Amino acid sequence: MILDVRKVFLDKSESLPFDYQMDLSSTDLNGVKPFVSPVSIKGIVRHFEGAAQLEAEVGFDFSIPCDRCAEQIDKHYSYHFEHQLVPSLNNEENDSYIEVQDYQLDLDELIRADILLELPTKFLCRSDCKGICPQCGKNLNDGSCGCIKHQVDPRLEVLKKLID
Repeated sequence: MILDVRKVFLDKSESLPFDYQMDLSSTDLNGVKPFVSPVSIKGIVRHFEGAAQLEAEVGFDFSIPCDRCAEQIDKHYSYHFEHQLVPSLNNEENDSYIEVQDYQLDLDELIRADILLELPTKFLCRSDCKGICPQCGKNLNDGSCGCIKHQVDPRLEVLKKLID
Protein backbone atom coordinates (compact mmCIF):
# COMPACT_ATOMS: atom_id res chain seq x y z
CA MET A 1 0.00 0.00 0.00
CA ILE A 2 1.37 3.38 -1.00
CA LEU A 3 0.39 6.18 1.39
CA ASP A 4 0.31 9.75 0.11
CA VAL A 5 1.35 11.71 3.21
CA ARG A 6 1.51 15.14 1.53
CA LYS A 7 -1.47 16.52 3.51
CA VAL A 8 0.01 15.30 6.80
CA PHE A 9 3.25 17.20 6.19
CA LEU A 10 1.64 20.35 4.79
CA ASP A 11 -1.50 20.63 6.97
CA LYS A 12 -0.62 20.43 10.66
CA SER A 13 -4.14 19.38 11.68
CA GLU A 14 -4.36 16.53 9.15
CA SER A 15 -3.98 12.85 10.04
CA LEU A 16 -4.13 9.77 7.82
CA PRO A 17 -5.58 6.55 9.27
CA PHE A 18 -5.09 3.20 7.54
CA ASP A 19 -6.52 -0.27 8.06
CA TYR A 20 -5.80 -3.13 5.64
CA GLN A 21 -4.35 -6.62 5.25
CA MET A 22 -1.10 -7.65 3.61
CA ASP A 23 -0.27 -11.11 2.25
CA LEU A 24 3.13 -12.48 3.32
CA SER A 25 2.31 -16.13 2.54
CA SER A 26 5.09 -16.29 -0.07
CA THR A 27 7.77 -15.08 2.39
CA ASP A 28 10.34 -17.82 3.06
CA LEU A 29 12.06 -18.26 6.46
CA ASN A 30 14.52 -21.14 6.85
CA GLY A 31 12.93 -22.98 3.93
CA VAL A 32 9.38 -22.63 5.33
CA LYS A 33 6.53 -20.28 4.44
CA PRO A 34 5.29 -19.60 8.00
CA PHE A 35 2.76 -16.78 7.49
CA VAL A 36 -0.54 -18.72 7.56
CA SER A 37 -2.85 -15.72 7.72
CA PRO A 38 -2.80 -12.26 6.17
CA VAL A 39 -1.09 -9.62 8.28
CA SER A 40 -3.68 -7.26 9.74
CA ILE A 41 -2.32 -3.68 9.78
CA LYS A 42 -4.03 -0.76 11.49
CA GLY A 43 -2.56 2.63 12.28
CA ILE A 44 -2.31 6.34 11.72
CA VAL A 45 0.11 8.96 10.42
CA ARG A 46 -0.04 12.30 12.29
CA HIS A 47 1.75 15.61 11.86
CA PHE A 48 4.49 15.95 14.48
CA GLU A 49 6.73 19.04 14.81
CA GLY A 50 7.61 19.54 11.14
CA ALA A 51 7.67 15.80 10.49
CA ALA A 52 5.14 12.99 10.76
CA GLN A 53 4.66 10.21 13.29
CA LEU A 54 3.57 6.79 12.02
CA GLU A 55 2.05 4.32 14.49
CA ALA A 56 0.97 0.84 13.42
CA GLU A 57 -0.43 -2.27 15.10
CA VAL A 58 0.08 -5.55 13.27
CA GLY A 59 -1.15 -9.06 13.98
CA PHE A 60 -0.79 -12.40 12.19
CA ASP A 61 -0.83 -16.17 12.65
CA PHE A 62 2.50 -17.94 12.28
CA SER A 63 3.33 -21.66 11.93
CA ILE A 64 6.89 -23.01 11.82
CA PRO A 65 8.76 -26.14 13.01
CA CYS A 66 10.71 -25.93 16.28
CA ASP A 67 14.43 -25.47 15.61
CA ARG A 68 15.33 -28.20 18.14
CA CYS A 69 12.67 -30.92 17.93
CA ALA A 70 10.85 -30.12 14.65
CA GLU A 71 7.40 -30.09 16.33
CA GLN A 72 5.07 -27.59 14.65
CA ILE A 73 4.65 -24.26 16.49
CA ASP A 74 1.42 -22.34 15.87
CA LYS A 75 1.44 -18.85 17.35
CA HIS A 76 -0.27 -15.49 16.97
CA TYR A 77 2.07 -12.49 16.96
CA SER A 78 1.08 -8.87 17.63
CA TYR A 79 3.50 -5.96 17.33
CA HIS A 80 3.40 -2.18 17.68
CA PHE A 81 5.67 -0.08 15.45
CA GLU A 82 6.43 3.65 15.47
CA HIS A 83 8.46 5.67 12.97
CA GLN A 84 9.35 9.32 12.44
CA LEU A 85 8.81 10.34 8.83
CA VAL A 86 10.60 13.30 7.21
CA PRO A 87 10.37 14.69 3.66
CA SER A 88 14.18 14.75 3.30
CA LEU A 89 17.34 14.02 5.29
CA ASN A 90 19.63 16.66 3.69
CA ASN A 91 22.34 14.11 2.76
CA GLU A 92 22.48 12.75 6.30
CA GLU A 93 22.40 9.10 7.27
CA ASN A 94 20.14 8.71 10.28
CA ASP A 95 18.35 5.50 11.21
CA SER A 96 15.96 7.39 13.50
CA TYR A 97 14.01 8.82 10.56
CA ILE A 98 12.34 7.40 7.46
CA GLU A 99 12.75 9.62 4.40
CA VAL A 100 9.53 9.94 2.40
CA GLN A 101 10.47 11.10 -1.09
CA ASP A 102 7.71 12.87 -3.07
CA TYR A 103 5.42 12.34 -0.03
CA GLN A 104 4.86 8.69 -1.05
CA LEU A 105 5.43 5.99 1.60
CA ASP A 106 5.57 2.29 0.67
CA LEU A 107 3.89 1.01 3.82
CA ASP A 108 4.06 -2.66 2.77
CA GLU A 109 7.84 -2.55 2.46
CA LEU A 110 8.26 -0.76 5.80
CA ILE A 111 5.92 -3.06 7.74
CA ARG A 112 7.39 -6.21 6.14
CA ALA A 113 10.89 -5.16 7.22
CA ASP A 114 9.65 -4.31 10.73
CA ILE A 115 8.01 -7.72 11.13
CA LEU A 116 11.02 -9.68 9.87
CA LEU A 117 13.36 -7.76 12.19
CA GLU A 118 11.07 -8.30 15.18
CA LEU A 119 10.64 -12.08 14.79
CA PRO A 120 12.85 -14.26 17.00
CA THR A 121 16.02 -15.71 15.49
CA LYS A 122 15.31 -19.16 17.00
CA PHE A 123 11.85 -20.68 17.00
CA LEU A 124 11.34 -23.01 19.96
CA CYS A 125 8.20 -24.91 20.96
CA ARG A 126 9.08 -24.05 24.57
CA SER A 127 12.08 -22.46 26.27
CA ASP A 128 13.32 -25.75 27.76
CA CYS A 129 12.95 -27.83 24.57
CA LYS A 130 15.34 -30.82 24.76
CA GLY A 131 15.44 -31.46 21.01
CA ILE A 132 15.88 -34.86 19.40
CA CYS A 133 18.35 -37.65 20.12
CA PRO A 134 21.24 -37.45 17.61
CA GLN A 135 21.44 -41.28 17.51
CA CYS A 136 17.86 -42.54 17.26
CA GLY A 137 15.91 -39.35 16.45
CA LYS A 138 13.41 -39.62 19.32
CA ASN A 139 11.87 -36.38 20.57
CA LEU A 140 13.49 -36.02 24.03
CA ASN A 141 10.59 -33.85 25.25
CA ASP A 142 8.51 -37.07 25.29
CA GLY A 143 11.00 -38.89 27.54
CA SER A 144 14.41 -40.50 27.50
CA CYS A 145 15.32 -42.76 24.60
CA GLY A 146 17.76 -45.11 26.33
CA CYS A 147 20.67 -44.44 23.98
CA ILE A 148 24.18 -44.31 25.44
CA LYS A 149 24.71 -40.63 26.09
CA HIS A 150 28.49 -40.57 26.33
CA GLN A 151 30.40 -42.12 23.48
CA VAL A 152 34.15 -41.86 23.28
CA ASP A 153 35.61 -40.54 20.07
CA PRO A 154 37.33 -43.55 18.43
CA ARG A 155 40.49 -41.47 17.97
CA LEU A 156 40.69 -41.03 21.76
CA GLU A 157 39.94 -44.66 22.64
CA VAL A 158 43.66 -45.33 23.28
CA LEU A 159 43.75 -42.57 25.91
CA LYS A 160 40.68 -44.06 27.65
CA LYS A 161 42.56 -47.35 28.02
CA LEU A 162 45.37 -45.49 29.81
CA ILE A 163 42.91 -44.08 32.35
CA ASP A 164 41.38 -47.52 33.01
